[in-house]
Amino acid sequence: MLDERDRKLLALLQQDGSMAVGDLADRVNLSLSACSRRIQRLEEAGYIAKRIVVLNRERMGVPTTVFAMIKTAHHSDEWIETFRRAISDIPEIVEAHRLTGNYDYIVKVVLPRVEHYDVVYKQIVRKVELFDVSASISMEILKSGTAVPVDYAE
Repeated sequence: MLDERDRKLLALLQQDGSMAVGDLADRVNLSLSACSRRIQRLEEAGYIAKRIVVLNRERMGVPTTVFAMIKTAHHSDEWIETFRRAISDIPEIVEAHRLTGNYDYIVKVVLPRVEHYDVVYKQIVRKVELFDVSASISMEILKSGTAVPVDYAE
């Protein structure tokens, strides 16, 4: 079971994964060693999946976001695995979800400019058969992040 200090540690680490253990310890009123042990326990228990660095997309040259909504006529395990492999080899595809509703999948693609979407699209259709693809260009990011709520964890 997580307590309030665990939740606060997780929230702080989501904000800045590079925060020094001493600073974290001060923020949650723990000794340095106790804080370090808690972080290690949270990692071992699977609450912390990994620590990453979030890059500035503008500086990395990929400011454009396109969401591709995909329909397929195929739903076999084999097709899904082929699709998974196809998109995993394309670094511009940063997120993909299988959906309920009118589309089967949504794929988030980051690009240097919108015209580059065609390159990514062709990479996908060379590897897997699709029924229909509809793409939408993000005009403005209203909210973005990787942090998840910590209050629901047990």
